[in-house]
Amino acid sequence: MAGSEPVTSPDQHRPGHRKSGRIGAVLTALALLAMLCGNHEGRVENIWLIGLAVLLLVIVIGDAVLRRNGLRS
Repeated sequence: MAGSEPVTSPDQHRPGHRKSGRIGAVLTALALLAMLCGNHEGRVENIWLIGLAVLLLVIVIGDAVLRRNGLRS
């Protein structure tokens, strides 16, 4: 019996919510970009906001590409 089924942990059997995670990441990136219209004077805040938004979007796009190519389950 053990030879026919792969050994997995119970955490791997829980259903994931990929679509809601992607939507949440995109909405968070949009919220970060909306914070650019603020009353701050320095540019350091803008760099951090843009950088974090781009990082979130790169993670979402990279995950989608890896899943489409079958490199990630």
